[in-house]
Amino acid sequence: MIATESLSKRFPRVTALDRLSVDIGPGVTGLVGANGAGKSTLIKILLGLSPATEGSARVLGLDIATEGAAIREQVGYMPEHDCLPPDVSATEFVVHMARMSGLPPTAARERTADTLRHVGLYEERYRPIGGYSTGMKQRVKLAQALVHDPKLVFLDEPTNGLDPVGRDEMLGLIRRVHSDFGISVLVTSHLLGELERTCDHVVVIDGGKLLRSSSTTDFTQTTTTLAIEVTDSDAHPDGTAAVRDALSERGVETHHEGAGLPGAGHILLLTAAGEETYDLVRDVVADLGLGLVRMEQRRHHISEVFTTDTTDTAEGSGDEQRKEAVGHGG
Repeated sequence: MIATESLSKRFPRVTALDRLSVDIGPGVTGLVGANGAGKSTLIKILLGLSPATEGSARVLGLDIATEGAAIREQVGYMPEHDCLPPDVSATEFVVHMARMSGLPPTAARERTADTLRHVGLYEERYRPIGGYSTGMKQRVKLAQALVHDPKLVFLDEPTNGLDPVGRDEMLGLIRRVHSDFGISVLVTSHLLGELERTCDHVVVIDGGKLLRSSSTTDFTQTTTTLAIEVTDSDAHPDGTAAVRDALSERGVETHHEGAGLPGAGHILLLTAAGEETYDLVRDVVADLGLGLVRMEQRRHHISEVFTTDTTDTAEGSGDEQRKEAVGHGG
């Protein structure tokens, strides 16, 4: 869907992109980086709206340097900032954007109705946009990016300004853009947890440089940490404590998940040395006469990998941006 080769963008006092080479395939891809990492600059270059200083890129097989108009015909774009006219309705605005994309009047109205229904604005479609909440405005921006049935959409910080419920709803919409309509998505965010739940592939950039590009499953690979949850019994009213003590007698150290937090203590975590660890836990639970609710390997979070990668590759002022990104990601 997207291929860049040594793509650079330099301004008089800053380098926004620095020899970025990356290939992005179909599906939902997350572009993650701290504020100022070069995410929005990359999207503008890929749309043919801003020339690269050096290097090349192709979107849907089209050259960004010479075929920008053709790219924009086949790509939808949801900008980060609020750019909606307050005195027109969602229907009027999205129909206008559909017509701008080349749809005839009847098709534009039909596609607008379908798209506004998909993003959850059908009942509010005739209200002036100026009276919309932040979440509703974000949905209008998403609708105009989808109305002309593009092959690929660029969503720049689509959850900006949304509360947790609105954020989850937007992430659900983004997943359905691909699963229901087959449209590939490039979504930018500095909230790492969002990408982990939403994307098939993640590209990490920092200071305009590529840090890592891999599938979400590669980022969130399994760890050696084993999580155990057991039932209680009449003989052992606190089954978790009984398993902990029994494992400790056998030289296996454990700790409670979320120790010190409300409700912590029901799940034990230990380091799995191999298959023998699974056998030992099974035997201990059986000997105590308890039920095993679950025994599973834990997975990394993207934020952990991001912290490790960036800490190892750079120092200085960029660290503050990375701390901000990881902090936002929770």
